[in-house]
Amino acid sequence: MHDRLHRDPTIEGGIVHLGLGAFFRAHGAIYVAEAGGWGITGVSLQSPGTRDRLRPQGWAYTAVELGPEGEKPQVVTVLRDVLVAPEDPQAVLDAMASPATHIVSLTVTEKGYCHEPSTGRLNRGHPDIAHDLANPLPRSAPGFLVRALAARRDAGLPPFTVLCCDNLPENGRVVRGVVGELARLIDPALADWIAAKGAFPATMVDRIVPATTPADLDRLEATAGYCDEAPVMHEPFRQWVVEDSFCGPRPAFETVGVQMVADVTPYEHMKLRMLNGTHSSLAYLGYLAGHETIADTMADPVFAGFVRGLWRNEIIPALTPPPGQALGAYAEALAARYANPAIRHRTWQIAMDGSQKLPQRILGTIAESRAAGRAVPGLTLAVAAWMRYASGRDERGAAIEVKDPLAPRLAALWRDDPARTVAGFLSLAEVFPPALRDDAGFAHDLTAALSALVRDGARACMGGRADA
Repeated sequence: MHDRLHRDPTIEGGIVHLGLGAFFRAHGAIYVAEAGGWGITGVSLQSPGTRDRLRPQGWAYTAVELGPEGEKPQVVTVLRDVLVAPEDPQAVLDAMASPATHIVSLTVTEKGYCHEPSTGRLNRGHPDIAHDLANPLPRSAPGFLVRALAARRDAGLPPFTVLCCDNLPENGRVVRGVVGELARLIDPALADWIAAKGAFPATMVDRIVPATTPADLDRLEATAGYCDEAPVMHEPFRQWVVEDSFCGPRPAFETVGVQMVADVTPYEHMKLRMLNGTHSSLAYLGYLAGHETIADTMADPVFAGFVRGLWRNEIIPALTPPPGQALGAYAEALAARYANPAIRHRTWQIAMDGSQKLPQRILGTIAESRAAGRAVPGLTLAVAAWMRYASGRDERGAAIEVKDPLAPRLAALWRDDPARTVAGFLSLAEVFPPALRDDAGFAHDLTAALSALVRDGARACMGGRADA
């Protein structure tokens, strides 16, 4: 192992992070490292793979910036340990309950909060929540938060700040609600204590982090001169907007480019709808049309025109811009990021967990626009493309490996009759809000879009919507 990969022994703790995936290691962990003075104990909630790759390296890893002009590696040494929750949940609770821990941050993906995306409420029927209600050693992220906060209260310690770094609308409010609801089911007094003393700042995170491939590992070893089994790849751009509402100490985030603000909502809506909404649209339509990556889709003029039309005609009219932000300029910056040939962000990767992602990325814009009398044909086509994708068969009849917590139910809803398929999908209360479930006009438009997709294919359906 090259001696440049080692943990900095001078770094203390302060943060426990649940869900130590590539995104956080390429985004939040780098900001924490740059702010200085704080260390991170990572927690894998499912498998030991990340721990096993990082441990021989002393928890250090390389973050590689992928720009059009070349690659720039940076060794990150802010991790001080990685725990695997299924192996030893008590060790995770002990780390979270330690007096040295002031922040518990999370990137557990939308589905990791065990909530219903259409309402934001705790999914009490989720098997992990049922387990966590009956057992003091939890499985779910909300369960770990509640049990660790209980341990701190019982020890006379203040709560930690819960810092959600996932793409959820009003993520701080949602996580506060899920944690509060679960705590109330376990101990109403605990829920009152969390409500009175806890902090759940809202955040907006942005950086494209494609999945690391074996070729990436080989290329890094050839260029950097050392072997790293756990590097992360990322684009040059990054943004982190954080509500400045903590209940204890925090790193000096504002000194390293984090935007500490009073209200994250306009930034979050801008990013969720303009970036994540079009990312998902391009992922489903692009996959169906045979494009492997987002950069591939943007090299196709039909897709490039389609996404610019989405921004200009359907998404921007439904947004209130953050202070000083020109949404047209933001859209052009996104187009340039999407087209970066060094970022191989697979459409299949972005297409995962659509049932959890569509409510905040696309359906909110559709519902608000329809209520205001604005047409949204492109976004409606994107929802139809998700339905076609979720059927498990592409336009050529080949099988699709659909990764989604509702995958079996989604596949079972597919019918040869588009109207029946749409009716089945719209019955999913955990995905579609009442405003869309009960909108006969939306059902009509969605049926027409799905019929066209089946008849003509994704690329042909977008041709008439491309920017002139």
